[in-house]
Amino acid sequence: MTSAREAFLAEAARRILITDGAFGTEIQGWNLAEADYAGSLGLARDQKGNNDILALTKPEVPEAIHRAYFEAGADIAETNTFSANRISQADYGAEHLVREINLESARLARRLADEYAARDGRPRFVAGAIGPTNKTLSLSPDVNDPGYREIDWDTLVDVYREQAEALVEGGADFILIETVFDTLNAKAGIMAVKQVAQALGREVPLMLSMTLTDLSGRNLSGHTVEAFWYAVRHARPLTIGLNCSFGATQLRPHVKALSEIADALVMVYPNAGLPNELGEYDEQPAETAGYVREWAEHGQVNVLGGCCGSTPEHIAVMARAVEGLAPRKLTTPEVATRLAGLEPFTMAA
Repeated sequence: MTSAREAFLAEAARRILITDGAFGTEIQGWNLAEADYAGSLGLARDQKGNNDILALTKPEVPEAIHRAYFEAGADIAETNTFSANRISQADYGAEHLVREINLESARLARRLADEYAARDGRPRFVAGAIGPTNKTLSLSPDVNDPGYREIDWDTLVDVYREQAEALVEGGADFILIETVFDTLNAKAGIMAVKQVAQALGREVPLMLSMTLTDLSGRNLSGHTVEAFWYAVRHARPLTIGLNCSFGATQLRPHVKALSEIADALVMVYPNAGLPNELGEYDEQPAETAGYVREWAEHGQVNVLGGCCGSTPEHIAVMARAVEGLAPRKLTTPEVATRLAGLEPFTMAA
């Protein structure tokens, strides 16, 4: 039986693959009320804005969005579970529903992926999305106490493991640890997924996606794109890449840098430009598609998609823009010791 990793690599060798776009902005378009989010769960706190819980209370919303992205040409459905972890759900008094939310979200995406694959024979994949939580292992939230941490390593590993287990049980092919602003948080996520894989007795492929917090190309914990890659390369991720942060124009140099060093597939899904003064995204689908096509023409990407502000139309135009262009070829780095502080360090053999 072909593994999920093997199937994905086989497809990625043929063409540039397309992942989906934003979920949050699409959900906003439904103009849902508190009752839509809360359903009949009887939770003590308001649920409006808890997009993840819609898998339980109004599943037709995420289903319609998944369908729209598959119709647009997406090869990958990312589950609507960015905040479906114990820490984030505690804000809504819904932390006891974490397993159920992730399980149902993954089942929904799996069902639709299989449905679309059966239609035309083209494989569709499900990436179980895990966001970063609002806690950080690397930084103190108290400027007067630099050594203080709101969470410890073992707790965060357990938080990630609870989510990853349910996503895999629900049918996710991969676990996508995305919008990584703290490299140490990502490493906790990696350990959690490795624990899940060990318990299952099989590989659970990882996708890792970093987010930059400034134009110099660092995340919040201070790591450059190159340093981040050297910090996580040991995990043998299926894809490594960038998401959110900025629009495609601002990501250009960092995509180039990553594409030159990574011996994994490169997946990039930028925002639809930068938000305007109202927090809305004005970049039109043709603009975004034109920018990411440049990456494809230079052989820098294997998977493309959209983050904040992107729509099914962005994904459709993007898919057409890169159709027929060759996917990036994986690099084979020379043997060397590569270490990561905030900057990368390479010690030649």
